[in-house]
Amino acid sequence: MPGKFEYEIKEEYGVISEGYQGWTKELNLISYNGAKPKYDLREWAPEHEKMGKGFTFSRDELLNLRDLIDIALENDEEE
Repeated sequence: MPGKFEYEIKEEYGVISEGYQGWTKELNLISYNGAKPKYDLREWAPEHEKMGKGFTFSRDELLNLRDLIDIALENDEEE
């Protein structure tokens, strides 16, 4: 059986949306199993007692994602 899974939310940046039964899609900075914190985008149950599947990003990856989002939004405005 694998070791215990631990996480610590270092910074809560905000809620992107709220869904079923109070679950929220959030961007946070999280340390998993004591590792260097990463930017984390996923759904959370109220009070963060359960988490859904999500994505983690290094700072560079998050910057690249921001640039891609900017491009996508610029292209969307032109249509």
